[in-house]
Amino acid sequence: MRRRSAFAVLTAAALLAVSACTAEDAAEDPKAAGPSPGTLRVLASSELSDMTPVLEKIQQDTGITVKPTYMGTLAAVDLLAQGKVDGSYDALWLSSNDYLHLRSDAAKKVVSETPIMSSPVAIGVRTATVSELGWQPDDVTWPQVEKAVAAGRLTYGMTDPARSNSGFSTLISVASGLSGAQSALTDADVEKATPKLKEFFQGQKLTSGSSGWLAAAYERRGTVDALLNYESVLKGMKGLTVIRPSDGVVTADYPLTSLASSSKDTREDVRRLTEALRAPAAQQQITEETLRRPVVASVAPATGLDTSRRRELPFPGSQSVADGLLDAYENKLRRPSRTVYVLDTSGSMREDGRLDRLKKALTDLTSDFREREEVTLMPFGSEVKSVRTHVVKPEDPQAGLDGIRKDTKALGAEGDTSIFTSLEKAYEHLGADDDTFTSIVLMTDGENTAGASADEFDGFYGQLAAGEQEIPVFPILFGDSDRGELQHIADLTGGRLFDAQKGSLDGAFEEIRGYQ
Repeated sequence: MRRRSAFAVLTAAALLAVSACTAEDAAEDPKAAGPSPGTLRVLASSELSDMTPVLEKIQQDTGITVKPTYMGTLAAVDLLAQGKVDGSYDALWLSSNDYLHLRSDAAKKVVSETPIMSSPVAIGVRTATVSELGWQPDDVTWPQVEKAVAAGRLTYGMTDPARSNSGFSTLISVASGLSGAQSALTDADVEKATPKLKEFFQGQKLTSGSSGWLAAAYERRGTVDALLNYESVLKGMKGLTVIRPSDGVVTADYPLTSLASSSKDTREDVRRLTEALRAPAAQQQITEETLRRPVVASVAPATGLDTSRRRELPFPGSQSVADGLLDAYENKLRRPSRTVYVLDTSGSMREDGRLDRLKKALTDLTSDFREREEVTLMPFGSEVKSVRTHVVKPEDPQAGLDGIRKDTKALGAEGDTSIFTSLEKAYEHLGADDDTFTSIVLMTDGENTAGASADEFDGFYGQLAAGEQEIPVFPILFGDSDRGELQHIADLTGGRLFDAQKGSLDGAFEEIRGYQ
């Protein structure tokens, strides 16, 4: 099954994400506010939320106020290409513009870009594991890492390349290193490296849509040996030896970018902001507070940042190669996903078209299911109503997708709400499985009114085997569901709460895909 273009997959999600992320991260809706003198509405990569202290200091010094809206880099590029940024934002500030330059419809919408700081892809390995492997950190190569993974001596986590720039940059770095590519990756390079890449990604034990959750999951489990991410993320964690493979990595350069749709005065404000961010004092604050590298030669990197040279690896030279690499990762290289969707179909789901919205969200989601993925639908009311499992088999993916759509269409709403009993059934159905990314998605529009209590579920969870306790629950806040109740479930199981009350049910399901 050929997945849609990575850019096309994210188009709908990007449009849904704007309202959700502005509600949480921006002071007001950017389009409704309109431009104002000295204020820049900036569409920014989510990891740049740590720049708030720097921007506050710049506001004091220059009077320029930055109002950011945070989202994933690929999603932001999609919005730009479709013209959805025009009139809504004054500038872009992404971790990299390499995605952007792969798309002519996006590239023509920017008029200037200036790097602000940098952070290379790196591997953070438990210091004890480095010793066990006998590695000299300065000399480690990607083939050496792959050899350790293939021998079962190294496991790791990384973010989802289809949704995270750090994940895609890591994927490119690994593919380049294992293929021996001397320039930008080609389809032939990806094909050449595929056997080794498949071995390499068998060592991936954690996936995530965000670096923050990945780091938390890594700390919680304590059984994974390493993380692949940007150096700046890894340097902020304890107990890791940070390694930049000597045969090359991809580096994010965080360019502040002016838009063709902006006015002359706005571009001047962007220029002033750029100048302020590249001033020596600001560069020093950036490297000390974020552990990214300064781009001004006179400013020394923060203590602990290795200044030795490494080969800089280029991005793929075309969108088709990028899409082909992502397609290979999603459907052939990575571990398959195994998910139980625990779906509230109690009587209250008949209200306000809730059941119809659930059916639409699930039906739409089927276009993003991967080959080899196992999907179980577990609708519940007063008790679990049915357990239907489908596999998206590579030889006949349509059969599995059609089965999911058929069962979704047949969902009906009746009964009370037995959240905790249904979750227990989901864990019993899954068991421990070390060969898949296993998770539970809980969607409910109300609080628990039947079956096991929260305390009883806590006791049940505490008795699970260690491998089963590593299965996270991703609850979706919807309708009249209880935030405290669902947050407790996420915290207990190591999952994350997604809010479909502020945003949309479609958007919540789509965002969870980065964690499956």
